[in-house]
Amino acid sequence: MDLRNIKQGDLAVLGLPVDHNSSFMTGPAMGPQRMREALHCGSANLTCENGHDLGNDKRWKDLGDLVFEDTNTAIAEIETRAGEIIATGAKLLSIGGDHSVSAPLLRAHSKRYPDLNILHFDAHSDLYDEMQGNRDSHACPFARAMETGRVKRLVQVGIRTLNKHQQEQAEKFGVEIIAMKDWHPGITFNFDGPVYLSVDLDVFDPAFAPGVSHHEPGGMSVRDLINTLHKLDTDLIGADIVELNPHRDLVGMTAMVAAKMTKEISSKLLAG
Repeated sequence: MDLRNIKQGDLAVLGLPVDHNSSFMTGPAMGPQRMREALHCGSANLTCENGHDLGNDKRWKDLGDLVFEDTNTAIAEIETRAGEIIATGAKLLSIGGDHSVSAPLLRAHSKRYPDLNILHFDAHSDLYDEMQGNRDSHACPFARAMETGRVKRLVQVGIRTLNKHQQEQAEKFGVEIIAMKDWHPGITFNFDGPVYLSVDLDVFDPAFAPGVSHHEPGGMSVRDLINTLHKLDTDLIGADIVELNPHRDLVGMTAMVAAKMTKEISSKLLAG
């Protein structure tokens, strides 16, 4: 990972090809490659809906993928590398991997940004204390984030699988949950201080994004989330887009959704 050309005001895009902490099936390690293929496939361009052309913005820089020689140290390495990137003054957009990557990313960001807020879109709250004996599971990243004591506020949107344990965890950590059954397009978000955005692609209804490991019907449309992001007026300082599983994708449609989200979130990060 070469940071010599990364500086204050840039947006660094970093692929995290890991899925060894997935509880159901692997596949998200292939996510970064598929997202980039969709992003640059030629069937669309790099212009965002607000007219921002990422292809002509020299601040938008793709660092490629982190290479992990040992999965046992991958979580620690993600935190270290993320810290190095944001120490330059650049913002970081991480793509791919399962949701376990959010825990080290959030630790790195919370060290630089006191009183960090998190806005999390997902079908699942990912608040388990542990899953199958693994505290680094993709089902646990927001429990790990809240345990640091450095997160001021966690708002979760689109949740539709909240069981008793995760409800107890949400109450323990003071998590604000907008269940999918309660969500409507008129909802707006107000935050005091820096905001980190985490988007799990299974927040979308499987009709829009079938290429995820855990299908949960009754989710958002792509339009729903894009419009919500366009209305977001916050100090957005970092983001991740996770859980693309090419094993379950149909004709690359979820990869294209992920590429679309990459463009719109990139534009939002660069506007700050």
